[in-house]
Amino acid sequence: MKFFETSKIYSLNRLQYIRLRWIAIIGQLATINLVKFVFDFEFDYILSNFIIYLGALSNLFLIYYYKKNQITDRSSFIFLCIDIFQLSFLLYLTGGIVNPFCIFIIIPSIFSSIYLGKKSSILLVLITVFSIILITFFNKDLPSPLNYHFHVSDYYYYAIPVALIIALIFLNFFSISFGTERKKRESALNKMEAIIAKEHELVSLGGQAAAAAHSLGTPLSTIKIILSDLEKEFKQHKDINLLSSQVDRCIAILQKLSMNPSTDDEFLDQNISLKDYLIQIIRSFEEISKKEFILISDQYNNPINIPRLTEVIFGLRNFIGNANKFSKKRIFINIKSDNYETRIKIEDDGNGFAKDIIHKLGEPYLKGSSSSNKIGLGLGIFIGKTLLEKNFATIKCRNSKIRSGAEISIIWKNKDLKSLN
Repeated sequence: MKFFETSKIYSLNRLQYIRLRWIAIIGQLATINLVKFVFDFEFDYILSNFIIYLGALSNLFLIYYYKKNQITDRSSFIFLCIDIFQLSFLLYLTGGIVNPFCIFIIIPSIFSSIYLGKKSSILLVLITVFSIILITFFNKDLPSPLNYHFHVSDYYYYAIPVALIIALIFLNFFSISFGTERKKRESALNKMEAIIAKEHELVSLGGQAAAAAHSLGTPLSTIKIILSDLEKEFKQHKDINLLSSQVDRCIAILQKLSMNPSTDDEFLDQNISLKDYLIQIIRSFEEISKKEFILISDQYNNPINIPRLTEVIFGLRNFIGNANKFSKKRIFINIKSDNYETRIKIEDDGNGFAKDIIHKLGEPYLKGSSSSNKIGLGLGIFIGKTLLEKNFATIKCRNSKIRSGAEISIIWKNKDLKSLN
């Protein structure tokens, strides 16, 4: 069936769901026995307990026979249906819709709307509505002697299921909306974590390359000395000359990998300023983009050196990458600082943020406006904003008042920058 297509995406945590069901089962048993033995009310006590024990058996099945840590969307749908039918039958035996505990019948579908797919949640809502209608028209009396004293007009009686159905639809609408947003955010965060892990791996490889360069330097130098002696003894020997040139090439490559301070790639294991961050990031984009990057730093008066942090690098790269993607010809990056704060402003000469999305910026999976042929802007901004805010930055997004395009302001208090060391 098509409504189970989300089963590989949405699921319930098995242990959490089992605990919640035990709480419900124990509560039902306590209520039934309290009404029977403390208040001495008369109702179908044996059948009511039998229904509760069936729910307990289904929970034992989850414990001992369902071995997966996550309950799939399809299995979750089935077990939540069991919960709805079990509670509906209990209500049928104890007064139906006028039982004060009838509010609990809407809980399984609300619970599903947070964790399961939309189609499964909507189907559970329909099943719950059907159950409410059934126990409205078909039920046994309230436990005696309550049934002797409870008399209401038809208006009040039928208002109860109507109110329940309205509450059910209202709460499910909000739960589905917030649940969808939570799932999108989790997916975006998972992607962000994967990207950061990849970046850490690359940094680690860079460190390993530097260590390899250091370790291989001595044997290559020894080979170079021996080749020099052989070259004196066997003059004009092409193979020796070729071997010597290749050794020189290996030494040059290893020097570059080692990030030696004498080379242009000095960007590892060293505290650097935000201006240096930007220079390195801009340089990487200039290799792949034909657009012009303009770095303005004439008001950068109080530079603070910080470690090479993957989150800061990737956050800045996301914003500069977005500017590169949506600009026409130029990207303007202005960095300035004083005794109190450091501010980076990234502007482009593109079309700017569409009016229908500018107030939503920073949320994951935000699409471009219908007038734009570029989409997917929201995830980049979400990742960049999350990473930089994690490192004490404040992010402001708007359309530039000077240029034609977008403007991103990244602001650090100097005391927060110093705490990154």
